[in-house]
Amino acid sequence: MIKAIKGTKDILPDSIGKWKYVENIISSVFKYYNYSEIRTPIFEETLLFARGIGEATDIVGKEMYTFEDRSKTSVTLKPEMTASVVRAFIEHSLGKKHSLNKLYYISPMFRQERPQAGRLREFHQFGAEALGSSSPLLDVEMISMAYDILSGLGLKDLTIKINSLGTPESRKNYTQKLREYLKDKKHLLSGESKERIDKNILRIFDSKIDNDIEVMKDAPLLLDFLDNESKDNFEHVKSLLTSSNIPFEIDASLLRGLDYYTKTTFEIISGKVGSQDALCGGGRYDLLVEQFGGEPTPGTGFAAGIERILIACEKENSFVVPESSINLYIVCLEKMLISKAYELAQSIRRNNICVEMDYIGRSVKAQMREANKLNSEFVLFFGGEEYSEGKVQLKNMKNGTQELVKIENLVNKISGD
Repeated sequence: MIKAIKGTKDILPDSIGKWKYVENIISSVFKYYNYSEIRTPIFEETLLFARGIGEATDIVGKEMYTFEDRSKTSVTLKPEMTASVVRAFIEHSLGKKHSLNKLYYISPMFRQERPQAGRLREFHQFGAEALGSSSPLLDVEMISMAYDILSGLGLKDLTIKINSLGTPESRKNYTQKLREYLKDKKHLLSGESKERIDKNILRIFDSKIDNDIEVMKDAPLLLDFLDNESKDNFEHVKSLLTSSNIPFEIDASLLRGLDYYTKTTFEIISGKVGSQDALCGGGRYDLLVEQFGGEPTPGTGFAAGIERILIACEKENSFVVPESSINLYIVCLEKMLISKAYELAQSIRRNNICVEMDYIGRSVKAQMREANKLNSEFVLFFGGEEYSEGKVQLKNMKNGTQELVKIENLVNKISGD
């Protein structure tokens, strides 16, 4: 039997309600902040992600789904969205249409990682990107939107961590100091962290290996090497978060896994998800548009994983999706009237009323069981003597009352008009 590919998961009808609930909260919060939705192709040229995310990152080096199409072009299923949004921003000259572009998305992503709870090979993210301003107000807006969405889903066990990655110049000075610190400690590091010293030294802070953590606990911190511009920016962000009543803590080891970040970076973690505790993360990327060949344009954004958020919601029992229901179930009493019953169902549906009926020839008792299972508000008994008079029996399933109704009055009766 052919099964779903490892690391992918079907979202079945009995789970869709939770997804729709989450997506509605996401869309409504972005609407309040005046963000417009953007949708980009599921795959892009591989160079886009290699250049944007960074050749030395785990995503580009180990995790991307990359293949050649029939024209021998190397394409990649998108592992993240910022690079795609920036590509679209440049390609369609969005910066010339609006001085500030505030965009959001909900989209599947693909990374060939080891599957585990909260980490699938096909996963779903939502996020936002603001292109056109270097104001720390927008950094705080990103954190605020993410926090509003997670809080709107009823999550309480949340921690916001913030840090600053400074400018490329200050980060270059810092990495030199970090290499000096690790010079006589390299032999204590894991094999992967040893490789990162030359490829992407800041990623050593991400290691979950005990020896690496022990070595890095006394390492110099980037916050101590920030230039004055980055320091002022970070102080402004902290002040705005405080005045906005958004709780946060400073995590000097929070460096994020993508090369394009500058200045503000943040994560929101859950205490309920386990090792994959980061529900969302983001930060500023003022050089990325120029790096892709566009005009110098500052930007900031964040992304959040829906699967992980749903795990956190389940652990906290943070919301209950209303039970699904339909408005009307038509019980056909006579098989010879099935076509007429279907005609009636169609005419009622065209009045924005949800109607279901039997398609597999079940008994009246079985049809009633199905109506109950579907949580139908009304049941219409189609057939019998009443039908010859242009009437039907309509039962209110909530209070058990039943009445004879003219067929032409059904829509008004069901709608409550």
